[in-house]
Amino acid sequence: MAHVTIIGTVVAKPETREELERLLAAQVEPTRAEPGCLNYDFHTDAEDPCTFVFYENWRSQADLDAHLAMPHLRPLFSQLDRLLARPVEIRHLTMLSEMA
Repeated sequence: MAHVTIIGTVVAKPETREELERLLAAQVEPTRAEPGCLNYDFHTDAEDPCTFVFYENWRSQADLDAHLAMPHLRPLFSQLDRLLARPVEIRHLTMLSEMA
């Protein structure tokens, strides 16, 4: 079974950028420790500091689904309407190369 690759884009309101960055950064370590996580990398757009991007690879869709239900995400998910300038965008990819 092929693993699951997604790119998640999260855009903060300018006034909530720093708070959102702290909340997102706090997800990296616990997410990387989840059993199905192959990689979970957190970025900011080089030209727009309010735009954050996650590049993620998961062993399976079930592992990604389990991740989205994790308790460590609740503080973030409960505040998205207040923090975000627009809804989260999730782009699903199919990797053509072998994983590094």
